[in-house]
Amino acid sequence: MKKSEVTLDKIVALCKRKGFVFPAADIYGGINGIYDFGHLGSLMKENLKNLWKQSIQNEHGEIYFLDGSLIGPHAMWQASGHIENFHDPMIDCLNCKKRFRVDDDNIDTNKPCPSCGKTSWTDIRDFNLMFQTQLGALQDEASKAYLRPETAQTIFVQFKNVLSTNRAKLPFGIAQIGKAFRNEITPKQFLFRMREFEQMELEWFCKEKDSMKFFDFWVQTRKSFYQNIGLNMDKIRLYEHPKDSLSHYSKCTFDIEYEFPFGFKELEGVAHRTNFDLTQHTKHSGKDLAVYDQETNTSEIPTVIESSVGVERLFLTTLFDAYCEDKMDGDTRILLKLSPKVAPIKAAVFPLTKKLTEPAQKLYQDLKKEIPHIDLDEKGSIGKRYRRQDEIGTPVCITVDFQTLEDQTVTLRNRDTGKQHRINIDQVKNYIQDLLK
Repeated sequence: MKKSEVTLDKIVALCKRKGFVFPAADIYGGINGIYDFGHLGSLMKENLKNLWKQSIQNEHGEIYFLDGSLIGPHAMWQASGHIENFHDPMIDCLNCKKRFRVDDDNIDTNKPCPSCGKTSWTDIRDFNLMFQTQLGALQDEASKAYLRPETAQTIFVQFKNVLSTNRAKLPFGIAQIGKAFRNEITPKQFLFRMREFEQMELEWFCKEKDSMKFFDFWVQTRKSFYQNIGLNMDKIRLYEHPKDSLSHYSKCTFDIEYEFPFGFKELEGVAHRTNFDLTQHTKHSGKDLAVYDQETNTSEIPTVIESSVGVERLFLTTLFDAYCEDKMDGDTRILLKLSPKVAPIKAAVFPLTKKLTEPAQKLYQDLKKEIPHIDLDEKGSIGKRYRRQDEIGTPVCITVDFQTLEDQTVTLRNRDTGKQHRINIDQVKNYIQDLLK
């Protein structure tokens, strides 16, 4: 099967048509850079998050989970460096009044505005990406707070509590999946750059002498994750940040990049954050965040290796990677070749005719008891039902027909190939569970 060219427009249309993703506040015209996820989108996101949780378990140390607050005080973001450093360069066109990030690929201040064609730019200035809010009724400096632009800082400020309550020993990790907010100058490319999104972040705490060993370990471990969820590894590459462009906290950083239709872009970052964050919070809070080592009778502020990936960006990547168009039975069909572990619906049960609805419903209910997210589809021709399931990535369809009443077998149909074979109805559950391993 030849894979057709996938475009952003095709992915956006599919998501809206099948209910994966909707614009937030859609009936009021939507909100730029913010999206709601429908039934299929929610299921698929949950699959990705669960697979991520499994992927960070390892033989070197324990992983502890945190669900941190979304709002942090000004002092916290002052200590982390976000107040001073969390900016993007911004420029306005004086003619059409549109605003752009200077580092966008299509912005060149020596050339005309890509929107109106005039060359009339403001000076470049920094724009802080954090959403500011006020706590309580009084609006003064003491009440100033921010929606978190990343989940990492809540991990760092709770480091000592997690350490003591779990009797943790280095090395260990603290992981978190949660919302983050960035007031992007120009949200674009659908789910790629958003103002409200979810992050999956792991902060791995270790001794400084072991840090490069663990940095290499996590770069390779995170790359393996993408192979495990079925991405085309020919479209994955590692990009090492040059020393002169590293973040203020980083000793070295690798991006795991994916080749989108709009070029290679960051999918996940793995950063050696040194002990910058814990040192800063120790300094600003006055709380000692060092770890005491009984064996050496010394204390050390741990070094941190961070991996961070956006849930929605990963969601978008899997759709780009899975989208296919081919010819079947003389017609063009759209299908998502998602890994069964990622697919929102694991299997669909069809009665061949309405007369077979009762045995089909019985099989459906039996499967639902142990395999979540099975679909029962009774409407339309079998061909149309197959196409509907292909388009949302359902790996296998199960048809209950008249032969089922005679010998207790059903027809299984493979999404990718369209090939069918019969199987005893008692073996269907194990067949699907094997697909999900």
